[in-house]
Amino acid sequence: MNLKPKFFEKKEVSSYRISYEEQNAPLYIGEKLVELLPHHILQPVVIACIGTDRSTGDALGPLIGTILHEKKPSHFHVYGTLEHPIHAVNLEEQLELINNTHQNPYIVAIDACLGRLKSVGDVTLNVGALKPGAGVNKQLPPVGEVHLTGIVNVSGFMEFFVLQNTRLNLVMKMAQTIASGIMEADQLLKIKKNPLLRR
Repeated sequence: MNLKPKFFEKKEVSSYRISYEEQNAPLYIGEKLVELLPHHILQPVVIACIGTDRSTGDALGPLIGTILHEKKPSHFHVYGTLEHPIHAVNLEEQLELINNTHQNPYIVAIDACLGRLKSVGDVTLNVGALKPGAGVNKQLPPVGEVHLTGIVNVSGFMEFFVLQNTRLNLVMKMAQTIASGIMEADQLLKIKKNPLLRR
């Protein structure tokens, strides 16, 4: 798909959007994520990747979680992988586990979403809680202090069917870009702690 270049377009205060196809998308995602994290960095940061591998479009979160789990970021605790997904059935249980495991965690929630045709392929980063399942009319608890979403397909009609029939190629490429962005954030946090690591 040929998307108009946007670079990192600021939509409103603490709300950002970029196409996964932009050359420097991972770097921009990393920089903006670090901007939104607590400045003292003493609070444990949890990346909660929401979704299920039973639906192609909804597999974005677990794919990101799996990539991050393999890369082992230093500053983030990762939950939600293809093997152990966080989805509608176990979301409350997983949130309880996260809160019992980490003292006062700062949660970055990640999920797939549907949007306008021209927005497909965009990655958004926003302050505030994610409302998982809203696109398919599910009532689930809000998650996170910050949320990151990938627009994987078009909304408006038979959303569940649309998610099921989303191209895996798009979802995989978006997952790789977002995971790379989170690893950029991890590197930037390392540099913050030790300026001698600056590239």
